[in-house]
Amino acid sequence: MKVFFDTIGCRLNQAEIERYAAQFTAQGHELVPDAESADMVVVNTCAVTAAAASDSRGKIRSAAKNGAQVVVTGCWSTMEPEAAAAMDGVSHVIPNSEKDHLPSTVLGGEAEVFDEEPLKRIILPGIHARTRAFIKIQDGCDNHCTFCVTHLVRGKSRSVTKERVLKDVQAAINAGGKEIVLTGVNLGAWGLDFEPSVELADLIEFLLKETDIPRIRLSSLESWNLSDRFLHLWENPRMCPHFHLPLQSGSDSVLKRMARRTTLAEFRTLVETAISIAPDFAITTDVIAGFPGETDAEFTETLNFIESIPFAGGHVFPYSPRPGTPAARMKDQVPKTIQKERAKILRDLFEQKTEQFETSFIGSTRDVLWESSLLREDGMFETHGLSGNYLTITTEFPRPVRNRIDTVRITERKEGKLIGEVL
Repeated sequence: MKVFFDTIGCRLNQAEIERYAAQFTAQGHELVPDAESADMVVVNTCAVTAAAASDSRGKIRSAAKNGAQVVVTGCWSTMEPEAAAAMDGVSHVIPNSEKDHLPSTVLGGEAEVFDEEPLKRIILPGIHARTRAFIKIQDGCDNHCTFCVTHLVRGKSRSVTKERVLKDVQAAINAGGKEIVLTGVNLGAWGLDFEPSVELADLIEFLLKETDIPRIRLSSLESWNLSDRFLHLWENPRMCPHFHLPLQSGSDSVLKRMARRTTLAEFRTLVETAISIAPDFAITTDVIAGFPGETDAEFTETLNFIESIPFAGGHVFPYSPRPGTPAARMKDQVPKTIQKERAKILRDLFEQKTEQFETSFIGSTRDVLWESSLLREDGMFETHGLSGNYLTITTEFPRPVRNRIDTVRITERKEGKLIGEVL
């Protein structure tokens, strides 16, 4: 059977479809780069915002138009299983609680074999191809942020054992991987559910000791549960100096209404400590515009706080009420027009922050892992890659190059892109 995997949303969803791909190929199925040539399309959905849920439904409709059997899983279909099942072409709706053994659920066979036997890492063809390997180490969330449905659709925090993680990392290394990205819903909670409890620093130290993977990166990470011991792991050059720390608001009063487990002072201290350990540290973030009750003064506080932090970039989301969350029931919902205005101001600010951060590295050298190459009309290949601190750098080669680390001098920033030359 020819199978195409599609996904919306977070890096955890990417990690999950990479594992499904390995499971399907272990059963003898063929991966294809697009829905048009597939017999089956697996869509891993997202529900973090109304836009993400809409995009998920769009992916399902597009797959069904091509006549493929559509299997739907992920957060939106877990939140609205009946709506997912009613869509044309959908043959299976797999809730998050059962998705780890998705191929066995859909096609039959023993689920346990995938837990016991190491699976060869498969690089997905098509738009979701990544040289970096996304490794799922944790799922679920015990936080109760008032705007978020994640704890409703993902359940309680659950950690993957370090032995299981090691198998997945080793599979990535055996497939030639140069970088792994540890992913989860709440990475900082890894190990807290074990008896006795351990912390994320223990897992990272274990992987640094037991593997020779050149680069370890973390996906989105909440700013709490992070010890000084954890931060000092970035003294090791194999750790990519990049944190994505969702801020959500730069106003302490809004953070309180969001039930976020941090304050602006704590967030600032974390950023300052990270940069003191590795001065080239990239800190990116998420911010919600127009959270219920957000006043003009609170929005100004957010702008001032963002301006004061050396962010390398950020994602901005107009507040989206999610069914079943406390924030959706709050009074003083901010009008959509004001949300959009504030979102634009925030995006413009983050564009400035990104330009400042990237421009500061012109003339410096970085080690770059090449991700993709595109053939130009002049016969050269425009090649894009990532530095350890998450700079996207572009250069040209006479042939396609990917999954190779080169030392590159950054020469200029042109049309929003950093241009480099290989040394």
